[in-house]
Amino acid sequence: MHVLVTGGTGRLGRRVVDQLQGTGHRVRQMSRRGTGPGGVRGDLATGRDLPAALAGAEVVVHAASDARGDYWQADVAGTRRLVQAVDRERLRHLVFVSIVGVDRIPYGYYHAKFAAEQVLLGSGLPVTLLRITQFHDLVDELLGTARRGPLLPVPMGWRAQPVDVGEAAAYTATVATGAVSGDVVEFSGPEELTAAEMARAWAAAREPGARVVATPVPGRLSAAFRDGAALPTGGARGHRTYQEHLRG
Repeated sequence: MHVLVTGGTGRLGRRVVDQLQGTGHRVRQMSRRGTGPGGVRGDLATGRDLPAALAGAEVVVHAASDARGDYWQADVAGTRRLVQAVDRERLRHLVFVSIVGVDRIPYGYYHAKFAAEQVLLGSGLPVTLLRITQFHDLVDELLGTARRGPLLPVPMGWRAQPVDVGEAAAYTATVATGAVSGDVVEFSGPEELTAAEMARAWAAAREPGARVVATPVPGRLSAAFRDGAALPTGGARGHRTYQEHLRG
């Protein structure tokens, strides 16, 4: 099939491109510059070149996002522009890559992802909303940023179920080339871990001199993570554990 991947050069997207190409699909990866193998130009922020990029696409994997910038513009307005530009006569399936907990966690970026989901559900397009838990290497980055000298403070009681990005990419490719759900599908890692458990494993493997300190964090956001809002309610699970990721 003809597949277009937005965000095809990102952490997940480039692996989804590899998975789809490896199973014989013709894949284009969309970016503002259109560089790289199979690259086509398309700008979700302005709508420029979107119709041309989307022309003929039978499957769209919408993995483009911007967690650090203007995520309302990138995720919500950008998704609206994608819906307007898509080739409705050719499209069989649009998969939107989202995050487990976007409907339960009071965080601005998550609110934007949830709003983008609603745009797609109201679009009349054949969509599947694929919510995935946090990637192992994202956990690594967050823990590395949190370290303060010999101390590694982490929120007390926060719970997550991190997943291997390669397994997430393989599952995304399977969903994209499968039947349309019309609703939410979840994918997560094999085990639930607290922030302190992840931090201790990370410190032992990467920074043996760091001492983990679980710190109470007030507020609604922290309460949501303690109450399990970031955990899946169902769906498929990967097999690679966070410990295996650290060893690898």
